[in-house]
Amino acid sequence: MAHTSHKYLDPLVVSKLKNMEVRARLIVEGFITGLHRSPYHGFSVEFAEHRPYNTGESLRSIDWKVYARTDKLFTKKFEEETNLLCNLVLDVSDSMRYPVGKADRLSKLEYGAYLAAALGWLMIQQKDAAGLSLFDDELRFYAPPKARYSWLVPLLLQLEQVAAQAADFSHRTRTPAVLHQLASRLRRRGMVILITDLLGTPEDLEVLMPALQHLRHAHHEVIIFNLLDRETELDFALPNLPYVVKDLESGESLRVHPAQVKDRYRELMANYLEQVRRRCRELQIEIVEVDVRQNYEKTLRDYFIKRQILTRKR
Repeated sequence: MAHTSHKYLDPLVVSKLKNMEVRARLIVEGFITGLHRSPYHGFSVEFAEHRPYNTGESLRSIDWKVYARTDKLFTKKFEEETNLLCNLVLDVSDSMRYPVGKADRLSKLEYGAYLAAALGWLMIQQKDAAGLSLFDDELRFYAPPKARYSWLVPLLLQLEQVAAQAADFSHRTRTPAVLHQLASRLRRRGMVILITDLLGTPEDLEVLMPALQHLRHAHHEVIIFNLLDRETELDFALPNLPYVVKDLESGESLRVHPAQVKDRYRELMANYLEQVRRRCRELQIEIVEVDVRQNYEKTLRDYFIKRQILTRKR
């Protein structure tokens, strides 16, 4: 995997990040090997395969049900479960395809795909498990966390396929419904990393926060990478010319003159994001504000350094 040719896993970048550790800051399930804290003691294992019994081996691993059916002795081979299950959840709605048609710029979706690929690789290289979910108005793809490099291959292919699709004003976002679905589906507590642009209104937060709380109630550690183009989506720094602004998720258009709406837009956006920060703090949810014009390797490196400092202080 270190020399993969997959688009969103850059060997040069992961080689620079390989010494970074994704430590759990809250208690997670699994066993203790020094990296993560656990509420349990001892080792936890999951079934991998059967193999023929060899004379002299312990009888404890014999699968007696198989023996009853086949009259042959087989033992159960197990894999040690990992310290941490990391579920990478990527928003693939049409708003994530902004900016559209910029050959020299990554869209938010492409940027998120690079983040997801690098984070998945980092989790597995530290012997944890990574899974991937892709969603817009519903859960489009789900792969449970596994701790094998080979498991990354189909996940990387999914990222390539979804990022190659064009915006068609049909992939809207229903983040709360998807998060509730995932919270009910994830059986073991672990880490959920949500990669999205969080675009919405204060009213939308009233639906989103209960969904995030559902994950926290299930004792998952939740991290949100909030992807935005700071220059245009936050600062509204556009040339002083009339524009036709189109909603990528609905196709609706609106004629605006930046100079007439810039101050009010920035005020509303700042207030909205402050509400997001405050309510995430209340739920002990970590939010990472990302400017997609910044190199994603630097985004990850800065985040890991900050996280490691905070983790040591706990």
